[in-house]
Amino acid sequence: MKNLKLFLPVIVFAVLAVFMWRGLYLDSRTLPSMLIDRELPDFELRTLEPGDQLATVEDLPDEPFILNIWGSYCLPCLQENPIFMAAREQNLVPIIGVNYKDTDDAAREWLDINGNPFTLNIVDDTGRYGIDLGVYGAPETFIVDANGFIRYKHIGTIDYRAWQDEIMPVVRQLQSENQVAGS
Repeated sequence: MKNLKLFLPVIVFAVLAVFMWRGLYLDSRTLPSMLIDRELPDFELRTLEPGDQLATVEDLPDEPFILNIWGSYCLPCLQENPIFMAAREQNLVPIIGVNYKDTDDAAREWLDINGNPFTLNIVDDTGRYGIDLGVYGAPETFIVDANGFIRYKHIGTIDYRAWQDEIMPVVRQLQSENQVAGS
């Protein structure tokens, strides 16, 4: 028993060291989301277009789409924008913007300067919808199927590698399933 007391701190340290070592190799962008395979939460939010227009889930595309959380204050969002602009120009997939905890004037100016890749841009100035989505901050990106179910979540900046290797394969799969279901 006395020998066990001597080795107990070493055993505890070894167990902790194994967990910490494993943590070094985990991808922080793959945090689990409780919303995967669940319906997009309902909302009734203003759009960024002038005139206090309201948008709801009913205004979202009835095909697979990307839902991107962004803000004018977000430097990584600026890095993603050319990828999203190219996707819009090539008509690859509808992209819905959620302007997160921002001001309308700053967001509109940002879009005027950098280009607007969004087919619809809703305003979440309080961050309440972001809470419903489990958002940690901008940028975050969700892929939603034609039935309004969240199928994928990407945390952080989407670069060209992530676009080609992670985002577009999911989008193409959902688009293919949607075409088969529509046949």
